[in-house]
Order: sequence, then structure tokens, then C-alpha cells
Amino acid sequence: MEKVVRNVFLLDFYGSLLTEHQRNVLDMHYNNDFSLAEISELMNISRQGVHDTIKRSNKILNKYEQKLGLVNRYMRLKKDNDRMLKIVKKLQLYFKEKDNMEDVQEELKQLYQYIASVLEFDNGECS
Repeated sequence: MEKVVRNVFLLDFYGSLLTEHQRNVLDMHYNNDFSLAEISELMNISRQGVHDTIKRSNKILNKYEQKLGLVNRYMRLKKDNDRMLKIVKKLQLYFKEKDNMEDVQEELKQLYQYIASVLEFDNGECS
């Protein structure tokens, strides 16, 4: 995952655990695409102070992710959900044609496996 996108996810998931100052600086930097100079002017701190706040805050967010793993879990569930949706769309087409029953069986088997893996993951078992 691209570093900036990952940082935005980390901010979305764990931002409320940061101080208001840290959260505001990261929000301006990642969500509003402000430069360090723009943030320093708005927050009345030096560019170095902005840089240090971003570095320190990202380090904190990464520690939360290491311990809790919510972003990685979300990304896995999203990927599995996307797979299931694709299979369901294929099944809709197969049922319209009705002569592809072997294909339908295979798609149903895959859908079952994806759903089972999501349920295992939700029960605390990472597969």
C-alpha cells in the first residue's frame, strides 16, 4: 500500500488517540495536502516543528497498528468482500444462462471459502 494512503488509513483508524495538535497537523498534511510551510504558518510553529510532529505522530500511529492491526484487518476484509461481490456477479450471469451449472458449482465453492475465511478471521483466527 502506498505510504501516504497507509498514513491516511492510520489517521482515520487511530487519529482520535493522538493529541488534538498532532491530529490537526496530520489532518492538514494528509487530508488537505498542506505543505509544511503552510501548516507552520497556520499553527504558528516552525517548519521543523511541523516535520517533527508528523514524524512523531506517524511513529505513534504505526505502534498502534502493530499492536491492534485494525488497518490490516480492514484491508483484508475489504479484499475478501470485493472477491465475494465479483463471484456473486458471475453467479448472476451463470444463472441467466442455466447451462453452466459446473461453473456455478465452482463459483459457489469459491464464495463459500471466502466467506469461511472472513468468519474465521472475525473469530480471532487469522488464516
